[in-house]
Amino acid sequence: MNRNMLNVYFIMGSQNSEKPLETLEKALQAGISCFQFREKGDGCLTGAAYEAFALACQKLCKAYNVPFIVNDDIELAMKIGADGIHVGQDDVAITEFRTLAIDKIAGVSVHNEQELDQAIRSGANYVGIGPIYPTKSKHDAKPPAGHEFLRVARTKYPDFPIVGIGGINEENALDVRLSGADGVAVISVICESSNIQTTIQKLSKGK
Repeated sequence: MNRNMLNVYFIMGSQNSEKPLETLEKALQAGISCFQFREKGDGCLTGAAYEAFALACQKLCKAYNVPFIVNDDIELAMKIGADGIHVGQDDVAITEFRTLAIDKIAGVSVHNEQELDQAIRSGANYVGIGPIYPTKSKHDAKPPAGHEFLRVARTKYPDFPIVGIGGINEENALDVRLSGADGVAVISVICESSNIQTTIQKLSKGK
């Protein structure tokens, strides 16, 4: 997979924005490189509404030729033909997805060297490392990892696609890249932005 896909990796569910589809389209127009559908937490959609929202997000991503990744729902990803899936350490094993979808993108959240090695052995196309900084978007997030593990991962796997996640904003995005990440994965900084175009420009280039 192209490491540029991770440049500005936007993650969102319906509960992250008052007008999520409008927010997503503005982000797509501004140049996000990948989108992850993550419908989890308080107030999340379920059933038919959940699938309909996923399809609406996917339709927008297709219109802008941006990869559409589903978080931790193999059944949905396969049903609607998503470009890939992202799983955490507590989610469905990536090996299960790999047997069903050899040609699709698979991402894994990792927090230490052992998890990193296992993800790559299991067929991950990229890993998400974090949280780099404290984050308010995930109530069960692990303690901040800082930049140290990011540097270790990049040194050990110089060419493997890595995205940093957790508390990243316009002010610190460049530091995350300099520590070894190919890109930054964000939720709040885009969803809460008053000027998404400018925010994404700063995330993309650092500041």
